[in-house]
This record gives sequence, structure tokens and C-alpha cells, in this order.
Amino acid sequence: MNYSEDDNISIRQANVQDASIQRSFMSKAFLWMTGALALTAITAFLIASNPQILAYLFDLETGSLNVLGWVVIFAPFVLVLIMSSAVNRLSLPALSGLYILYSILMGASLSFIFLAYDIAHIGITFAVTAGTFGVMALVGFTTKTDLTKFGSILLMGLIGIIIAMLVNLFLRSGTMDYVISIIGVLIFTGLTAYDVQKLKKFSGQIGEFNETVGKMALMGALTLYLDFINLFLFLLRIFGRRN
Repeated sequence: MNYSEDDNISIRQANVQDASIQRSFMSKAFLWMTGALALTAITAFLIASNPQILAYLFDLETGSLNVLGWVVIFAPFVLVLIMSSAVNRLSLPALSGLYILYSILMGASLSFIFLAYDIAHIGITFAVTAGTFGVMALVGFTTKTDLTKFGSILLMGLIGIIIAMLVNLFLRSGTMDYVISIIGVLIFTGLTAYDVQKLKKFSGQIGEFNETVGKMALMGALTLYLDFINLFLFLLRIFGRRN
């Protein structure tokens, strides 16, 4: 009986430790995501509210991007590729630095939305995005349903709308743009729940918190950040009032 009681105590202690590690991992991922969103929002607002800085990126007379503007637009994609491909070779501080730089560059690239949309609608859309993201994150964390099969469908849908957006660059169809935006909202709403559940499953397999796990938390934050930003942009295309 004493052995059984000691064994049960050890099991309970192990479960508590596992739950603590899981909470720590998920907390770090969401903190990294929240910090990046805040940095992006601040950067975007500061650049958009300063015509002198904006002039380095955007020609206000012709309405076109400058060379530096194009660099800022495409630099975040390059950084994502670097972070994803070199995550095992980079140290956690180096990966963190790239992530922070990525957040700032995304803010610079998103500063253009303050020229295209009414600021009140940007704020309302951001609040709606935050609410939607929060609900779907909760669903992904608490649901017992395995979302893996839905994740495959959503990823195929994501590839589909990327192709459709490229095609519409030439067609310039307002109706097609509207349909793409609606589908985009549905896809990234679903991907939010899927990605949160994937992170939760990964956190349940962690034995101890080390640098590798820290890097996985940061990359998980990047995934959630992209879900949030894309959901926000698609909602803005639907509900935002253009200037």
C-alpha cells in the first residue's frame, strides 16, 4: 500500500510538471506573438504618421512604391524563409533577433494600409480580428476533435487563394477580389484553431524546456502571428472603407 501511494504521488507530480511545461510553452508562444503584433502596429503607425519617413518608401505624387518600398515589402518573406530553413542552425538569440526584425519590417510594409483605409475602420477591423482569433484559439486549445484532416484541406485552400490572388493581379476583378477575401477569412479562421491545437500537442510531448523548445515556441508564435495578420488583412479588404 505504501508503494502504491508513493507511486501515485510520483505520477501526480509528473502530471503537474508536464502541465506546467505545457503552460510555459504555450505562454511563451502567445507572448512572442503578442509582442510581435504590438511592434508591428507601432511601427506601421509611426511610419504612416510621418510623411518624411513615408517618402522614403512611397512616392505620394505618383502613388507608387520607391525602390526601398519594394525592399520593405519583400524582405519579410525572405526572413520567414531564412528562419524556417535555418531554425536548427541558428541560436535562440539569433532567431529572436530575426523575429524582431521581421516584426518591424512587417510594420513598415503595413504602414501603407493607413493611406488606403480609414483609420477608424482599421481599428474596428483589428478589434474584430482579435476577437475572432481569440475565440478560434480557445476552440483549438480545448476541442477534443482532431483537426489534422481539416489542416490539410485548409493548406490546400491557402495555396488555391494565393494562385487566385496572383491571377487577379492581371484580371483586376472586384468580384473575384471580394470572393477571395471571404475565402481567406474562412481559411485563416480555421488555421488559427488548427495551429493552436498543433502547438498544444507538441507542448504535451516536451520533457524539459531547453533552447530547442524555446526556438519551437518562437516559430509557433510566428505561425500564429501570420494567421492573425492574414485574417486581419482579409477582413480589412471586406469591411475597410477605402480613402
